[in-house]
Amino acid sequence: MIRIDAMWLAAEPIDMRAGAERLLARVVQVFGVAQAHHGYLFANARGTRIKLLVHDGFGLWCAARRLNAGRFIWPSTTGATPLLSLTAAQFDALVLGLPWQRLPELCSITRA
Repeated sequence: MIRIDAMWLAAEPIDMRAGAERLLARVVQVFGVAQAHHGYLFANARGTRIKLLVHDGFGLWCAARRLNAGRFIWPSTTGATPLLSLTAAQFDALVLGLPWQRLPELCSITRA
């Protein structure tokens, strides 16, 4: 298994033709360094495809996911920080196309 200690979401869209090297260059441009056991998540402008870049301490892993219908819920790039931290639960919801930003609200049922 690939260990991921921290997950980062890139708010700015990227061309999905980008491979691991170009994604790594973007991470280094923003952070200055790609940390081992960190995952970096990117999406295309339409929000229908995502790529995950993971540095495992020895090399890079790059995985892609595409939705056949609908879009991934992605933050707006206006006024957003270039990379946002995600919890494991938020990542799990995001890759399924669920409203990951609202997870705390969805964890409990209240009376309206």
